[in-house]
Amino acid sequence: MFTLAELDLHVLMSLHLNFLIFSSGIQGDDNLQSMLVGTVMRKIKSRSWKKQRYFKLQEDCTTIWYKSKKAGNTHSTFSVSDVEAIREGHQSEVLLSIADEFPADRCFTLVFRGRRGNLDLVAESVEEAQSWIRGMKKLIENLENMGEREKLDQWIGDLFKKADKNKDGRMNFKEVRDLLKMMNVDMNDSFLFSQMADKSQSGTLEDDEFVLFYKMLTQREDLLKVFQDYSADGQKLSQSDLEDFLKEEQLEEDDFQQKAKQLIEHYEPSDTAKLLNAMTFDGFLMYLGSSEGSIFNPRRRGVFQDMSQPLCHYFISSSHNTYLMEDQLRGQSSVEGYIRALNRGCRCVEVDCWDGANGEPIVYHGHTFTSKILFKDVVSAVGKYAFKVSEYPVILSIENHCSIEQQRVMAQHLNHILGDKLLKTTLDGKVGLPSPEDLKGKILLKAKKIGGLEESFNGMVEDSLTGEASDEDEVAEIDKDNLHLKRGESWTKTKQHLSKELSDCVVYCKSVHFSSFKHSRIHSKFYEVTSFTESKARKHLRDAGMSTAEFVHHNSRQLTRVYPSGFRTDSSNFNPQEMWNAGCQIVALNFQTAGEGMDMNDGLFSQNGHCGYVLKPVFMREAAKRFDPEMPQNQDGYQPVILTIQVISGQQLPKVNIKEDSIVDPLVRVEIHGVPIDQAKQETRYIENNGFNPVWYDTLRFTVHTPELAMVRFVVEDYDKTSKNDFVGQYTLPLSCMQQGYRHIHLLSKDGTTIPPSSLFVHIRITKLDKPSSLS
Repeated sequence: MFTLAELDLHVLMSLHLNFLIFSSGIQGDDNLQSMLVGTVMRKIKSRSWKKQRYFKLQEDCTTIWYKSKKAGNTHSTFSVSDVEAIREGHQSEVLLSIADEFPADRCFTLVFRGRRGNLDLVAESVEEAQSWIRGMKKLIENLENMGEREKLDQWIGDLFKKADKNKDGRMNFKEVRDLLKMMNVDMNDSFLFSQMADKSQSGTLEDDEFVLFYKMLTQREDLLKVFQDYSADGQKLSQSDLEDFLKEEQLEEDDFQQKAKQLIEHYEPSDTAKLLNAMTFDGFLMYLGSSEGSIFNPRRRGVFQDMSQPLCHYFISSSHNTYLMEDQLRGQSSVEGYIRALNRGCRCVEVDCWDGANGEPIVYHGHTFTSKILFKDVVSAVGKYAFKVSEYPVILSIENHCSIEQQRVMAQHLNHILGDKLLKTTLDGKVGLPSPEDLKGKILLKAKKIGGLEESFNGMVEDSLTGEASDEDEVAEIDKDNLHLKRGESWTKTKQHLSKELSDCVVYCKSVHFSSFKHSRIHSKFYEVTSFTESKARKHLRDAGMSTAEFVHHNSRQLTRVYPSGFRTDSSNFNPQEMWNAGCQIVALNFQTAGEGMDMNDGLFSQNGHCGYVLKPVFMREAAKRFDPEMPQNQDGYQPVILTIQVISGQQLPKVNIKEDSIVDPLVRVEIHGVPIDQAKQETRYIENNGFNPVWYDTLRFTVHTPELAMVRFVVEDYDKTSKNDFVGQYTLPLSCMQQGYRHIHLLSKDGTTIPPSSLFVHIRITKLDKPSSLS
């Protein structure tokens, strides 16, 4: 029945199962050949820490190995798949600090996924630097172009090498058992003997025997069942069979005939089947493992929303304390925080500015022990990376604690470094807030401003005026006893003067104090932005009367920023959903802190081209609608839905415990985040001792009253009856971006990075609820 590519597997066997995925391209690639030989380079950690290391690409072409000449046998490795990007030249703080010592053309930085620190390197020659830069780029490109099946081959190949302790290219019984434990599956010995495919009875698996064993491990009975349900002859899906599957199960909206043809052409590996306009089981596997077979609708991947509405009509991906790499009491400040946030599609970054030495403003978390960086370095990094992943505007949220003199220096740096990117004037013919489309390629300052837009452009303002201290001064929220002020630092807040030069850099985002919704309704200007801590925002949500609807109404006209409480000294995050429910646009999170908050943020902004702007539902944009998240049934066009999720199976879940004998007992929890009545979670049962191919067939059902705001989070955990379950993987997406039918969910780590080939296989149905249930 299975038609897995035999030839490919025999090629792998002939290479002693090294699984050289890139073997075809290596022979003729001088850069990769040079990396296989190895190179001595300097690893740089600071101006004073520069040490030689020997770097070498391993034969699997997926691992980099390096060691010190003096460190004996100790060495380190990292996977090519962990590297997100290569930056050439002096593009990190560390390499900038030694720019006078080593030329840019010998320097490069390896940027790792997630929250791992960068690796800064200096090669001995320009040629060696280029060899590694080009070689790494090719390896990353090859990995990104891999199909799900190739990722699985590579994953098992890597584990095979670890299990093949004596490196003889064969697997004895103990090695097979070790391999299975690495794969997160536990078989009892007698069952393992019966399944080992040891036809020669030599006690080892070799060549064809390993091919059979590999097939046994990777066969997908769950998918085979679906395939056979729609196959007329049990061997293949004719075009007509495939059309039926797309229409009845996948609920595809396209021309079924055309879609079926495209899928066969794109995913079917057999030329014979293609000639018959048919799809084999292999093709079916490849289709359902691809982005088209994933739970996320590919049509929602690119920019598909109307980008011509006022800024206040969008949720905006926003970062808090962007300069911090760790916690907000003692953490390291770094321009890397800005680069990483902007490269994740963040469109609003925070800059806390204080007077520094030599007349140069600095950025750090005031009154704490966090390290300090120069304001001009932050502006340079923002200018360089603002529009690498999104062309839509970036907002610099300034918390200004500087003297008039250093504010003038800030204005000089902003103007000189950003040039035309900095928005300095209102847009011609635009009354009201402009749109992301209008502001493409522009950087906006959000800060205190002297007077309003009208006066500042008539040149009617004095050189400086007295204004209040920053409303966003989070330090004032922290209890003095918890703060650990440095000796001699004062607690008092004083009136602050603003320089005209810095004030003139503020156009559409003037920071103002919030009095009340009523006051705002009568007096607020469209360009005024209010900021709340999460606790103050919640207070406005909880207050008696129609305050939640008032909040939504306020946010249909103006921008609101909400940021984490100053009490979160560990830089943890709140769940942003509560603030999105109220229509708050700039919900600022600590991007450096992994967890549910950032999962939600990544999930919401994974749509619309990762551009950092997501259009709010129509009932939150129109002032007349008066949407109240507490009473969604009163909304015009109220249409609740039933979301039915059958969790079928899991594939190659990662180990969570490094102990060799530890196997996960996986369960899947599905969480709905949305308006209060939609908040819900349900779990499957747990499967004992199997993270390799657990099977559930458990069905979970949810009623969702406001699907336009609902986020769905899939969490896999390792069940433990005596302590808290361990996190295994997650995936979060908007309900509006879900595809129906049989779908794979490609799991993400705690850091939000991919963990191939780990996935869940599910069946999704979303149906309208004919008779809205009572919300009593």
